[in-house]
Amino acid sequence: MTTVNPKFSKNLKKYGGFNFNACYNCGNCTAVCSLSTSDSSFPRELVRMSVVGLEEELESSLKPWECYYCGECSTHCPQDANPGELMMTLRRWLTAKYDWTGLSGIFYKYLPAFIVALLAVFAGVIVFANYISWNLTELLHYGHYFEMFAIATVFVVIFIPNLLRMWYFTIIKPKHKVKFKTYFKTLGELFIHMFTQKRAKDCDDNHFRWLEHLILVFAYLSLLFTTVFLDWFSTENLFIIVLGYIESLLIFIITFDFVKDRIEKKKALAKKSQPSDWFFVIWLLLMGLTAFVVRLSIDLNWLESNKWIYIVHLTVLAQWAMLIVPFGKWTHFLYRSFAMYFVKLKNVR
Repeated sequence: MTTVNPKFSKNLKKYGGFNFNACYNCGNCTAVCSLSTSDSSFPRELVRMSVVGLEEELESSLKPWECYYCGECSTHCPQDANPGELMMTLRRWLTAKYDWTGLSGIFYKYLPAFIVALLAVFAGVIVFANYISWNLTELLHYGHYFEMFAIATVFVVIFIPNLLRMWYFTIIKPKHKVKFKTYFKTLGELFIHMFTQKRAKDCDDNHFRWLEHLILVFAYLSLLFTTVFLDWFSTENLFIIVLGYIESLLIFIITFDFVKDRIEKKKALAKKSQPSDWFFVIWLLLMGLTAFVVRLSIDLNWLESNKWIYIVHLTVLAQWAMLIVPFGKWTHFLYRSFAMYFVKLKNVR
């Protein structure tokens, strides 16, 4: 039996939803959306479900993840109900539903809580640096191991349980029957969407943004591999050093363009930026910039007399790894990829 939560729309607005109650079901958004079909009036269907309060149905839905926010629906909405922003809001809400710790919901809804968490991480870095007497060699050594430990811990403790919860909400609880072998037969869908985000290319006038995201994904993952497994800050291998410079520079250039878009607010995607959107792009930009500056300081023999450069980088890295990756907008990259995989699972007969 379908249940209705009359308080749902009020709670949803805490995640960034604006005026979606203004929707009078005209259908303009559905008419321009490439995801709309004869069987699914996307995004109007999700707008109505949000207004009515069909919380359980939204919890089991993968459709918010299929939207890449081209902005056409919001541009053509005569009521300024902003259905594109509602899809983004639903993704934030779903992220909080999947997260077993509950921290995603707290950080999305309460900005002061997230700022306090950022300051706590910064304080932790300073306390640790003081504990080892600001020894640069030890800072670099432990910073390198922190990256490996943080990646493993976040994946095992946060992401695996959360992805299992997502699987339960969207596949098991709605009682979709998926054969065991289908999980393996369709596994390629997961990696295709994870590394190429190919669904974004279906949006009109979105090819350049798709290309930027594609380059950013490969640059980010490559820099992660270069710093963690190739030990970029300690190596003397010229190829690895140059590779790291290129990767960090690409991250900086692309995220700088993203930040510029959000400041200018010319595109529908950037007009209603929430704090989580800003934190994601700014910290990603800082990751590329500070990594570049640290390696440059090493090559120019500046770092020993300017240890604060590495402290800034380590702080950005720690905040990124402990807060933004597991509980912020970075998770959309992971959940969206699995959502496309789950859609494929549901459609295989």
